[in-house]
Parts: sequence; C-alpha cells; structure tokens
Amino acid sequence: ALFVFGLVSAAGALVMGSTLDGQTAVRSRMDQLGAFQRTRILLKADLSQLSTRRTRDAGGVQAAGAFIGRQPADGAAFMVLTRHGWENPGDAQRPSMQRVDYRLSEGRLERITRAALDGAPAGQPQILLEGVDQLQVAYLYRGAWTPTWTAVPTAELPQAVRLSFRVEGLGRFDQVLLTPGSLR
Repeated sequence: ALFVFGLVSAAGALVMGSTLDGQTAVRSRMDQLGAFQRTRILLKADLSQLSTRRTRDAGGVQAAGAFIGRQPADGAAFMVLTRHGWENPGDAQRPSMQRVDYRLSEGRLERITRAALDGAPAGQPQILLEGVDQLQVAYLYRGAWTPTWTAVPTAELPQAVRLSFRVEGLGRFDQVLLTPGSLR
C-alpha cells in the first residue's frame, strides 16, 4: 500500500510541476501578446491623429516637418510626429497636442513624449515591446512606398505607414496604419 501511495504521489508531483510550468509559459506568452496589442493601439492612435503643426527645438529652430520618418538605427528616433487628442483628465495647463518619438533601442521599441510641443526635453522612454528586431518602416504617398519621409510642399503627411518587424517568441508582423494624409 505504501509503495502504491508513493507511486501515486510521485506521479501527482510530476503532473503538478508540469502544470505550473505550462501555466508560467502561457502567462508569459499572454503578457507578450498584451504588450503587442497595446503597441498597436498606441501606434494607431498616434498615426490616426497626426497634426501638421511643426515644433521648435530648445534653440527655437523649427523642425523640417510635422512628421519625420526614417529607417530605424539603434537608439535614434525613426518616427517623430505631432498628434492631436492628448487626453487631459486633470485639466492641466498644457496643449491638447503632443510631440511623440518612436525609436528602437537595444531590441526595445520605445515611445518618447515631451511635456510641451516647443523646446521641451524628451521624457523617459515608455518600453512598448521587447525582443524586436528586423524593424523596417515604409511611408506611402501617391501609391508609392518610400523608406523615408520628408515633407513635400504638396503633402505634410504620408498617407500610410507600414511597419514590418519580428518579435522574439511571437514571430513576424506587418502592420499598415492609415494617417490623416490618406484623406487628402
């Protein structure tokens, strides 16, 4: 009887350990998927509320455009934009527009905002996704995708932005996000 009880207990401990390992793996995967969904929502909100308002740096020099897009280089912003719709639930003394930078730094997709539109230093980066590599960005204007975006006299904003990237543990993703430039 003791031998049978020992076998049943050992089997139960193995099943319990396997269940806990599986639960940890599922929780980790769900956390990754949740971070990916939050990132998509932020990107969609930022790009759908683009503004043509140019900003100035701390020295008063006006930015080349309201939206600047380039290919990612580690630690440098690849998208710099001004957006409408910055919520203000506490009625703070600030604009309803916000300057936002996106950058890829050491495998982390980061979003950086500023407290004011003109002359304000960048705030602390918000880490959106970790384990990101092979990030490529393209900008659509008049039916053609280009790897960089510099404002042209006839259009301050691209019509869409395409992001292609791989996230460790999740796989490859291609996202196409429309901007207000698509309405023109």
